[in-house]
Amino acid sequence: MTNKLEIIREKIDVLDKELQDMINERARLAQEVAQVKQAQGDDTVYYRPEREAAVLREVLARNEGPLSGEDMARLFREIMSACLALEQTLQVAFLGPEGTFTQAAALKHFGYSVRTVSMNTIDEVFREVESAAVNYGVVPVENSTEGVINHTLDLFMQQSSLVICGEVDLRVHHHLLGKSQDYNSLKRIYSHQQSLAQCREWLNVRLPGVERVPVSSNAEAARRAAAGEEQVAAIASDIAADIYGLEILEANIEDNPDNTTRFLIIGRQSVASSGDDKTSLLVSTPNKPGALHQMLEPFAENTISMSRIESRPSRLANWEYVFFIDINGHVEDEKIIRCLDALREKTSMLKVLGSYPRAVL
Repeated sequence: MTNKLEIIREKIDVLDKELQDMINERARLAQEVAQVKQAQGDDTVYYRPEREAAVLREVLARNEGPLSGEDMARLFREIMSACLALEQTLQVAFLGPEGTFTQAAALKHFGYSVRTVSMNTIDEVFREVESAAVNYGVVPVENSTEGVINHTLDLFMQQSSLVICGEVDLRVHHHLLGKSQDYNSLKRIYSHQQSLAQCREWLNVRLPGVERVPVSSNAEAARRAAAGEEQVAAIASDIAADIYGLEILEANIEDNPDNTTRFLIIGRQSVASSGDDKTSLLVSTPNKPGALHQMLEPFAENTISMSRIESRPSRLANWEYVFFIDINGHVEDEKIIRCLDALREKTSMLKVLGSYPRAVL
């Protein structure tokens, strides 16, 4: 038995060295890529979302186990993140403070070799990206349980020059955090209003008389719970528990075990086709009978699948609305070009918010 284990471990040691050599060779090639790009001019774009999405899809397609596709893709994501940092360390703004799900989404998408920058509001994330103080921003846009985050949609209506460069689907697990394992004596629970809503049934059954106090973020809730106030707790992530030194009093208290939040990556450059993309549109129609039907006709005529449509008041006149629409495909696809040409004739306003790779995981 001992000899067999030693043989296996020797094989692992050999493979570890080969892996390390190959990863470093990949890193050297990444540096060569940077040199080629730098020779092309000052407006060099190092991060290519469509390229990374294509690489990760290939990883998933060829994976035969025993590691899961998700685990293998995560490993490759970190390798790509570290290699990209040799070309350029990306700065990514997120809705903070430290420990929010938005930061977790940023790290899931870009890997841990980026520098995440905490912002107090979604507006600040947009402004930091627009001013080129950071390379990209990450903002929440919708939750599978509670629906869209209206403030994010409203900012796209305010003539923002930014484009959507990517999306992240993050499985969200909420935990009850505190300093004491006995939570039956709690008087107050802090959390973001979305999280309170996503844990409503659990709270109604387990802590029906405890005051629920909405705050700006789950990380802020954890900070308050750690600040010394007695008989309080927070609903937040395990990352927030580590950052703020809290115990997980009860894990996974979300009402829907498949609770998922979708985040958008916003930037200043448009993204080329990856072969499996989404396009987001902002559309306004005249306030007249049949306007919505006429708006939808070009999608059906060009066999374009619509994955989401959301209406918001236009804020320009009472009872006028704009529609946020997600469709499958890239703005450079021939049938989408035909669709958009037809839409411009039928609508009072059409804005392409961005084409970007569909979330890989």
